[in-house]
Amino acid sequence: MEWGESLKKTIHVYHTNDLHSHFENWPRIRRFLQDRKKWHEEEGEDVFIFDLGDHVDRSHPMTEGTLGKGNIDLLNEANYDAVTIGNNEGITLPKEGLDTLYDNALFPVTLANLFYESGERPEWALPSIVFELSHGMKIGLTGATAFFSGAYEQLGWKLTPPIEELKKQVNELSKQADLIVVLSHLGIYEDEKIALEIPEADVVIGAHTHHLLHEGKEVNGTLLAAAGKFGYYVGHVMIEVDIERKQITGKKARVYKTSEELDAPLDEQRQVNKFIEAGKQALSQPVVHLPAPLSSEWFAPSELPQLLCEALREWCGADCAILNAGIVLEGLEAGIVTKYDIHKMLPHPINPCLIELSGAELKEVLKQTLDDKWPHLVIKGLGFRGKLMGQFVYDRLEADLDHYLFTVGGEDIHPDKQYKLATLDMFAYGQFFPEIYRAPVKTYFMPEFLRDVMEWKLLHHGYQLEE
Repeated sequence: MEWGESLKKTIHVYHTNDLHSHFENWPRIRRFLQDRKKWHEEEGEDVFIFDLGDHVDRSHPMTEGTLGKGNIDLLNEANYDAVTIGNNEGITLPKEGLDTLYDNALFPVTLANLFYESGERPEWALPSIVFELSHGMKIGLTGATAFFSGAYEQLGWKLTPPIEELKKQVNELSKQADLIVVLSHLGIYEDEKIALEIPEADVVIGAHTHHLLHEGKEVNGTLLAAAGKFGYYVGHVMIEVDIERKQITGKKARVYKTSEELDAPLDEQRQVNKFIEAGKQALSQPVVHLPAPLSSEWFAPSELPQLLCEALREWCGADCAILNAGIVLEGLEAGIVTKYDIHKMLPHPINPCLIELSGAELKEVLKQTLDDKWPHLVIKGLGFRGKLMGQFVYDRLEADLDHYLFTVGGEDIHPDKQYKLATLDMFAYGQFFPEIYRAPVKTYFMPEFLRDVMEWKLLHHGYQLEE
């Protein structure tokens, strides 16, 4: 062995992102990370495990039932060293839910661009962290989350532009650390921007846009790494350093495919079922008593989508409402209905939304809802946790293209009159309907989800629990 070789060490960083509570992949991931950490430590190598956010997704009953604290327990068990947050932690939880989410965390949270309305940083959100390595070098860590400033402000937070904050943190870290890693829940294009504008960042581990970089990507001397979504992959960054000169001599990245390269524990399915049962137990509170079942159909008129559409209009104080029947995943049986039943029916992290449109714009939207393409259209993202769009459902609206009849509350829609339309926030974000997407006046109801609106409606519809 030559003299110089003994001065080189490898720092291992394992990373996950955008799990979205896909706990069916978690038993393998947890076992892999625990085994790898033990293995590297026994070899005398420095090893870190980081999560890039959106580990929490309230579509899973355990996450919903514990408001994400069950996810933190899982991260603790897998020996994570640090995390940052994604928009699912940030804006699908009520303010108090996020503010207490990490109370029992055994790891720090680095988050440079989140503040209270007063401008103070939450105690749990560290703008940066410095870890001292076994051989004396130091690794600096900072993180930032996607700039959904309006949503954060509505919940009582203040969010600042992420790259501006990262520049400040990296500038300070460069005085303290020998290498710098950025945890970015910003998306691939922002990660490339970080590499170009903050060259002092040695590694940027990315998330949010669910991008997968099999062998990383070098931009302006910075290594970008990312591991896709839903726990389908685990990422691994290897940083070779010269400990005498305290310099990086090499960087590379790879990913491991969970279904093929990670060993399954013998009790894998039992663990997955246990997560669901924990959620079912946490959401077991009775809500209402139904004297008869309520049906849900995606391609024909049915009771629950219509009831939800009516509830949406009432909740938002609107003139009328539309939604797609595919949003209601199943019906309700007669008898006691629990929070778990309502969650299973409406697992989406989707908020009610009020849109102000002219009559001419509303007519255009209604015409578009009559298009035959919608019912069987597969929808992904935008908070939708179902499969197909389903047919459109209306409340206090009539749309008859054959007779060119468009009414609100039984009266013809006047093209110049302003109307308030209640709908789903996914139609305001996605370009399904250009008129809705471009509408200048939109009001989002947060942190309530559709299931909260449905629960409210069922309670006010006379389905009270029996004494």
